Amino acid sequence: MTVGDQPLSKIIVLISGSGSNLQSFIDACEEGSVDGKIMAVISNRPGVKGLDRAAAANIPNIVVDHRAFESREEFDQYLAEIINGFTPDLIVLAGFMRILTDGFVNQFVGKLINIHPSLLPSYPGLNTHQRAIEAGDSVAGATVHFVTPELDGGPAILQAQVPILSTDSSVELAARVLIEEHKIYPLVAQWYCQGRIIMDKGIVFHDSVEVEKSGLLFSSESEH
Repeated sequence: MTVGDQPLSKIIVLISGSGSNLQSFIDACEEGSVDGKIMAVISNRPGVKGLDRAAAANIPNIVVDHRAFESREEFDQYLAEIINGFTPDLIVLAGFMRILTDGFVNQFVGKLINIHPSLLPSYPGLNTHQRAIEAGDSVAGATVHFVTPELDGGPAILQAQVPILSTDSSVELAARVLIEEHKIYPLVAQWYCQGRIIMDKGIVFHDSVEVEKSGLLFSSESEH
């Protein structure tokens, strides 16, 4: 489990649904464009397509049904115990639709990343694409960010933009944004695996250079 002389980074992916971003990670790891190995996929919902994607790739897949726990804290504590059993280097939230407690986040802060379907800090939360259309915005996009206790408030790492067309529905816009998500999320993971991004005192550094609060902007040059 090495690339060159370096061991592959151990990655855990948390999901709640179809796992399209998970699939982009599976493909990137298999192709070698992410120097990591997905140790396990964990879902808080049974029977979702993302679990099938993991099984098809021979990745251990685990269900931790949040409905089986009396409190959010108990669920997060059990989830953290499972994750710690894999001693991961990186934890990826890929459509994980649970608000994590401060206690959980603080355990893994600095190695916990998420992707949000808006150009943060605009439109945290849900229904991001419809909100951008209704606001008359000319662009939409997605943001990869480190996770902190503030919901969708962790420092941005990388953003991708797409134009909002006058004919766009939220579904059409979401589909175009998702294409970009599948590019930027594995790319950020690769930067992390290479030691090229870190968060220190709430500030992101890329190749030792401080990143603006809005994050870097994805382009073809970003991939190098």
